Amino acid sequence: MTSPVVTRFAPSPTGYLHIGGARTALFNYLYAKGCGGRFLLRIEDTDRERSTEAAVKAIFDGMDWLGLAADEPPVFQFSRADRHREVVAELLARGAAYRDYLSAEETGALRDAARAEGRPFESPWRDRDPSEGDPAQPHTVRFRRPLDTPVIVADAVQGDVRWESSALDDLVLLRSDGAPTYNLAVVVDDHDMGVTHVIRGDDHLNNAARQSLIYDALGWARPVFAHIPLIHGPDGAKLSKRHGAQAVHEYAEMGYLPEAMRNYLARLGWAHGDAELFSDAEAQAWFDLTGIGKAPARLDFDKLAHVNAHWLRQADDARLVTLTLEALTRAGQPADGPVADRLAATLPLIKDRARTVLDLAEQSAFARAVRPLALGDKAKGQLAGEARDRLSRLVPVLAGQDDWTPTALDAALKAFAEAEGVGFGKVGPVLRAALTGGLPSPDLGKTLSALGREESLGRLDDALQQTK
Repeated sequence: MTSPVVTRFAPSPTGYLHIGGARTALFNYLYAKGCGGRFLLRIEDTDRERSTEAAVKAIFDGMDWLGLAADEPPVFQFSRADRHREVVAELLARGAAYRDYLSAEETGALRDAARAEGRPFESPWRDRDPSEGDPAQPHTVRFRRPLDTPVIVADAVQGDVRWESSALDDLVLLRSDGAPTYNLAVVVDDHDMGVTHVIRGDDHLNNAARQSLIYDALGWARPVFAHIPLIHGPDGAKLSKRHGAQAVHEYAEMGYLPEAMRNYLARLGWAHGDAELFSDAEAQAWFDLTGIGKAPARLDFDKLAHVNAHWLRQADDARLVTLTLEALTRAGQPADGPVADRLAATLPLIKDRARTVLDLAEQSAFARAVRPLALGDKAKGQLAGEARDRLSRLVPVLAGQDDWTPTALDAALKAFAEAEGVGFGKVGPVLRAALTGGLPSPDLGKTLSALGREESLGRLDDALQQTK
């Protein structure tokens, strides 16, 4: 009987959740959900000097924002140290591990000599009788790798990958202070958590060789390994700070939606035919390991913006209002009362032109402006002479307009221009200058509708008063 699929995301809490980790988490999540399995979260906090509570919170916050909920409470690796030491005792009993009583200085000298001779380091304690040492004395515990035996990992992405065991060293399992090491802890935790598929970055590929040997020594079934290429910047170089945003929270603050990030990240290094835009349900149904490419994926901010624009158009208007208000508050431009009401009326009319929430904030500036608007020199120039007189004749026409929808307002403006015997170019610019003070705005019918009758007529009267 085939075991149910269990995947895990296992970040180290030494910093924020970065975009590469977010994609790894997503791939694990999608594969588990698509197979009807479970997705788990493990915090690998064995590096006590670098692990912080703030980083743990940042990981949780990032996962929450992405909408990647684990099916069980998170496991904290450090809390399982006793279990890790228990497994080391079993390896010692099986003869698959040994105590190494070399000091750090002795180890360093022997390692340097081995490096100079072009061979892997090997402790002289490997082949000594265990009774020669005193377990009460300081020592490490090393894994006794099999000699002259190739290690082959059948990787679901990379294919069969082979190492010669002679090229590997005897991995430290327990440090001299009794602390378990990373490769040991990962194997024990994955086994105990029932993980069937280890999907992670290909920078862990070499670890797969050592971890596979530990699985074999314990008589445990290896999980399916799938090592995915890392994400590179647009220039093809390894992703770094110089390429811009890396942490998930930065993308949230830049105005990207979590559903857009899930869509974009799923497509970053994986493909299902030519599909570019797809729902979460489709991603879960389609995702498979065979669709992951072997070449590094390149981060493309234009494509991300395109995907985000699609999901902005699908988003609930009330949600967009909340997100835009939050963005404005972060920028020190909070909006409430009538200003917030105008923002709510504006966003449905402009979201088709926006690519991010920050675009919505910027493009709604005309609606958030507070009367009386400051008219720049250009706007004042547009409101001079005959143009001002024409605007004064337009005001009562608009005041008598019962239907304040964009379509009806556009029709009324067109009829006014025809009645004046002029092209719309003689009406539109002066009206826009009076309504917005020169700020960008959508079509005039939408601009008037977004502002509402009272605000629109008030702004027009203000403009006429300022240009007497």
